[in-house]
Amino acid sequence: MNADVAPTGEPSFDVYDHADDGIGNAPDVDYASNEFVPDANVPETVNFVAFGSENGPFTTNLSPEELSSESTSFGAFADFKDIGPLESPVLPKIGTDMADDIPRVSENRAPDKAETGLARVDPLTIRPRPSSCILAFMLSLAFFACAAGIYWFGVHTIDGQSFDEIVWNAVVDDTPTWLDTVSHTLGIRWVIPAISLTTAAIAFMVAAIRKRWLLLGQMAVFGVLVYAATWLKMLLPRPMLMNISSSPNNTAPSGHTLLAVGCGLVLLVAVPRVWRAIVALVESTYCGFVAISLIICHWHRPSDVLMSLLICGGLMMLALVFTRQSGMDSLGSRISSASIQIVGSVMITFGIISCLYASYMLWQVYPGLGVAALWVKNGAYSVMVTAIIGVSCLTFGLTLALRQITASPLTRLGLVGAPPAPPEKQR
Repeated sequence: MNADVAPTGEPSFDVYDHADDGIGNAPDVDYASNEFVPDANVPETVNFVAFGSENGPFTTNLSPEELSSESTSFGAFADFKDIGPLESPVLPKIGTDMADDIPRVSENRAPDKAETGLARVDPLTIRPRPSSCILAFMLSLAFFACAAGIYWFGVHTIDGQSFDEIVWNAVVDDTPTWLDTVSHTLGIRWVIPAISLTTAAIAFMVAAIRKRWLLLGQMAVFGVLVYAATWLKMLLPRPMLMNISSSPNNTAPSGHTLLAVGCGLVLLVAVPRVWRAIVALVESTYCGFVAISLIICHWHRPSDVLMSLLICGGLMMLALVFTRQSGMDSLGSRISSASIQIVGSVMITFGIISCLYASYMLWQVYPGLGVAALWVKNGAYSVMVTAIIGVSCLTFGLTLALRQITASPLTRLGLVGAPPAPPEKQR
């Protein structure tokens, strides 16, 4: 074998695989960047002999993973030929000048995967697309803005306080029997905390079993922020703009709604891809019943529960912005999901339509809010139910969609997975 020399003086090289016929498919080599592209037909560990140095031939038993890392320079090798297995590594016998230019792989230090591993080939193996993070951040701002708008309308305007007061009185007569039964069951003091905390415990166990360590950190920080949001109830003022039969104290946001929605969202982001659509549907329904039940049981006003839903949605969108590495789905499992596409699209669309319809009905009854007209009662009750259902669907639908695009960005490596590790040598 003769080593070809490029016009620049650098040796070019022809790499042959380890197939029995000796002429199999050659692994792909990017000569411009001196990178080795593993081929499925090449064995995981191959011993080569190389020609092209000044002092004659030398051998090496580097694996393809080591050859593909930046710590190994392809410029030191010329033509490769299989010489069979070696009992121990044989270091290159080359000139001093050339040896000084060859970086070595330290046996005492494992290379940083983020710098020399798959992230060099595909950055989306360790982070979502920037556009996905920007979208999540913009949605978090939208959620927070809507929560602030709900608080301002329901607390700092006469019409908003009148709307809450009308619904507060209407739920006594207009609630169906089955919904009243469900509401008073959930209204038992320990039921909502027990269900919600059990959901959160399952979520943390699932994330730990899946070894999604950074995701556990995201969930923990999210939980702390949701708890911190309950202190807004003591910090936000509530002016007395009209005589009301409900509590004169500020009750926004609803702590029970924050607990139920927060625990439902952490379960949604913790479960594997195949379970996300089902969890989104179940938790959205549960949180909708919780929010409505708190109003029927006279624990909270409509503006309280709507504000809580929006705060949780905004905090989760903000948490998804920081999705990285083990906070994402594992390589080899990042594929598109028909269930997420269908369920997510339906929930987001239904949520938007419900919110728009609730806004339209609110506009219809708005002239009678200031004078607390009797004809407003049925319309205000419908606005309350439709708005809660719509915001709940929108919160969980957007979380479902954003979790998928931040945890499973579609790439070739994400679909196929990381190359298999070399087998351990038998002693």
